[in-house]
Amino acid sequence: MAGFLLKRLIQAVFVMVVVTLVVSFAIRLTGDPALMLTQGAGSITEQDLERIREALGVNRPFLVQYGGFLTGLLRFDFGNSFLGGTPVSRLIADALPATLLLALVSMAVSIALSIPLGIRAATARGGVADQAIRILSLVGLSVPNFWLATMLVLLFAITLGWLPPSGMESPSNFVLPAVTMGVILTATNVRLVRSAMLETLQSQYVMVARAKGLSEGKVLYKHALRNCAIPLITYFGLQFGGLLGGIVVVERVFNWPGLGTLAFDAVAARDYPVLQGVITVLSLLIVGVNLLVDIAYGLVDPRIRTS
Repeated sequence: MAGFLLKRLIQAVFVMVVVTLVVSFAIRLTGDPALMLTQGAGSITEQDLERIREALGVNRPFLVQYGGFLTGLLRFDFGNSFLGGTPVSRLIADALPATLLLALVSMAVSIALSIPLGIRAATARGGVADQAIRILSLVGLSVPNFWLATMLVLLFAITLGWLPPSGMESPSNFVLPAVTMGVILTATNVRLVRSAMLETLQSQYVMVARAKGLSEGKVLYKHALRNCAIPLITYFGLQFGGLLGGIVVVERVFNWPGLGTLAFDAVAARDYPVLQGVITVLSLLIVGVNLLVDIAYGLVDPRIRTS
């Protein structure tokens, strides 16, 4: 198991180096932050712009800047924001809990919906319930998250006035963004659970369990679902990592004070340190989730960690 973990850790470190290198280079293609900071400031000379670039540290060679970023990363120090000089690590620490909480609630909503619906579709294969669930999942896959978010706000916040349209002041603020993300995720997860269950329900041990007189609930949830857990664990884990990276649009629609909103504002202002820090933290989270999935693989199936 130790060798298995070491191999996965080395792979995770390599991925992070590649991601941070690409991100650091790509961010610097978006424009000159000195020009952004001096917009509307009247007549600015090239000497003034150069002094600003020197103060921000963006006039140094790229590899020097990247080396400084890696050195700071080891101390979780991403530098200071170009706007206001606030430490980026503090901005991220303030926004990260909101993003993680929304992602966890959205994932919980998706799992709570997709597992029973997927099992129902598998047990009613070819029936009315199966066809209805598959059609709904196809509709869910076709709906963009920003459109669904906008429609939910118009209906439940503006028209009916049942829920707040934005912010994070109370538990009711979680409903609309979590349902938006949860419904989109459920559309994919239902099909995955259905496919995994269809294959498992044809296994011999399921027939034996039914022959023993076990209740249908125990057969489905204790035996069948447990034995198709590996593909589900994999996909749910990878999906959670992708959810963290793709939550930007939903956070913006609902004015959610998370990393997505922070990154969106940083892009508009060409705030290199903030954007680079946010993307790095999101990448660390995604790589960390993938690493946990690999560890779960090894715990669930010993053959994987010995191969």
